[in-house]
Amino acid sequence: MAGSQEIRSKIKSVQNTRKITKAMEMVAASKMRKAQERMRAARPYSEKIRRLAANLSQANVTEYRHAFLGRSKVAVVARVGLIVVTTDKGLCGGLNTNILRQALNTMRKWESDGVTDIRVTCIGNKGLGFMQRMGANVISQVTHLGDTPHLEKLIGPMKVMIDAFQAGELDAVHIAYTRFVNTMKQEPVIEPLLPLSGERMGTPDRSWDYLYEPDAQTVIDELLVRYVEALIYQGVAENMASEQSARMVAMKAATDNAGNVIKELQLVYNKARQAAITKEISEIVGGAAAIAG
Repeated sequence: MAGSQEIRSKIKSVQNTRKITKAMEMVAASKMRKAQERMRAARPYSEKIRRLAANLSQANVTEYRHAFLGRSKVAVVARVGLIVVTTDKGLCGGLNTNILRQALNTMRKWESDGVTDIRVTCIGNKGLGFMQRMGANVISQVTHLGDTPHLEKLIGPMKVMIDAFQAGELDAVHIAYTRFVNTMKQEPVIEPLLPLSGERMGTPDRSWDYLYEPDAQTVIDELLVRYVEALIYQGVAENMASEQSARMVAMKAATDNAGNVIKELQLVYNKARQAAITKEISEIVGGAAAIAG
């Protein structure tokens, strides 16, 4: 059995760890509320522009059709882009592990289906490190986003992937992120981003005809770029809300586990102390008996 001094040192070490995890839990809880508010505030805009793009995709526009709405049907999808959204920091449970595992499995499935070129854009340090270790073709990246998603930081890496699609170098683009469901549940998802399909945008109830000013190309170009930016921004906002929720839950579990470890160590310490006292008493009694004899 370990000595009393060693056990006391272990107890103090675990107590210090519990203080850290408790502080991180409280910080994550505060950030979680702000991240959820930000995510929910972005949803109405994302939903509105989604409906607008859905109506536009069904409109009778004969003079111009944007590349995002799909070119001629591709018989075999051989070139795919994947935007992977993860966190910059760890200590958030299995959040990054789950989405990266799903992304890796999806990439392997694409390869088995005949995809010869997979290009990856990484948003978040954890995903970047993982994809680099896996030897993926990372064409753009952005890290250190902080606790608030800023569109100006996302536009550069996004544009590399979107330009590759517009140039015909990619047949499809997907986005992988963790969707926020509630505080205890976050769902890893991989969704098609380009080309914009009726399934992704939602089929409108009726067909629409538009009058474009100044012209169809200017309006459609601006609208669909904004639509894609809104989708990616919403994915990052959802991922950040999921990150803080997962971190709060993970740190609470770590704090509770530290408390259990401290209780166990204190029990061991008490037993060791009791054994030492019993040994001292036995030695005293034995010595007294020897003197009396």
